[in-house]
Amino acid sequence: MMAQTLAQKLLARASGVAAVTPGEIVTCRVDLAMMHDSGGPRRVKPMLERLGARVWNPDKVVVVTDHYVPAHDADSRAIVQLARDWVKEAGVSRFHDMEGICHVVVPEKGYLRPGMFAVGGDSHSCTGGAFGAYMFGIGATEMLGVLVTGEIWVRVPETIRMHWHGRLRPGVSAKDMMLRMCTRFGMDGGQYQAVEYTGDAVAALPMQERMTLSNMTAELGAQVGLIAPDAVTRDWLAAVGVADAEIDLQSWQSDADAACLATHRFDASALAPQVSRPHTPAGAEDVDAFHGVAVDVAYIGACTGAKLEDLRMAAQVLRGNRVASGTRLLVAPASAADQARAQKEGTLGVLVDAGAELLPNACGACAGYGAHRFGEDSVVISATARNFKGRMGAASSQVYLGSPYTVAASAIAGRIADPREMLA
Repeated sequence: MMAQTLAQKLLARASGVAAVTPGEIVTCRVDLAMMHDSGGPRRVKPMLERLGARVWNPDKVVVVTDHYVPAHDADSRAIVQLARDWVKEAGVSRFHDMEGICHVVVPEKGYLRPGMFAVGGDSHSCTGGAFGAYMFGIGATEMLGVLVTGEIWVRVPETIRMHWHGRLRPGVSAKDMMLRMCTRFGMDGGQYQAVEYTGDAVAALPMQERMTLSNMTAELGAQVGLIAPDAVTRDWLAAVGVADAEIDLQSWQSDADAACLATHRFDASALAPQVSRPHTPAGAEDVDAFHGVAVDVAYIGACTGAKLEDLRMAAQVLRGNRVASGTRLLVAPASAADQARAQKEGTLGVLVDAGAELLPNACGACAGYGAHRFGEDSVVISATARNFKGRMGAASSQVYLGSPYTVAASAIAGRIADPREMLA
């Protein structure tokens, strides 16, 4: 049998064959289908009704409300209520209502395991690849097919390996790694292939930092962003209640001699904090290039930038400091569970003491929803994945992207700032 990449092994298992070849089209059995309130029930319910069809296996479906919550008008209330009603009608028991953002809630509930094949109704569903699962985003019509049949076809991708050696220095994070890769390769640099992140620097990352890498694979234009499971994966899954017998680490590793489309190498120890200029994640330079850019808002939010590890990064910088006069620091923890843990360990208190304003556990400004959209001509530094023109508020707003370290440092300085100076 030919050597197989991790992506090939996962697709072979899902399609019930011994091996697959790049370019081959295979039909895969779905282990988990995830939807949220924006692209989920309100889209698929009328199509299911027109077909007279039922969900193939409600126990393999997860629904999370995160985009239109807290509901602030009649339309959003109707969308959220439709989701609540539909899960009852369809018999879906895995329903998480206003508990946080789907890409964070799904793994913290222990729903993802190495070896799984999963789909999600959102482009950042590739977050699941951090757990050694083949997970990617699909549209509502494709989700309809999955809900009815439990299957979906996939063209087996080539693998692009991103190998990071060395260790990240204090004040530098997985977000900086991703902004550097997006800028080097562009937003279609993944060529809708599988990206696998490897190397000492990746192995040293905690689980939620690995999630950031896989999450922003969407910004590279790849289908999936995979990290082979290891002891870090096992320990994290055990902590959220997954039995050790259900965690297979050995089967889900790329063969050493498996062919890749390309291998790109990076030195993590040489990486400086990165900032992407408006209006693209692919516009990053070292933070020093933006010295003196005053900011009105510093935003720590979204599935990319407000997990517990992200809040901890911000707290390291903010401890003993205050947000600059004239600058607002908005913090929307990615899940209620992460917020509770941050509260218990004191991380949240550090943020609040520094002057942070806490927002709901929801997509919020990242999805352009709610009361905290960015105003006309505002200058923002954000820990989110995207900064497209008009996405998060007024088209005239200028949104820069950085890590939680950099966002926190900028909140203190009132301008884009290098977090390494404050950590030192």
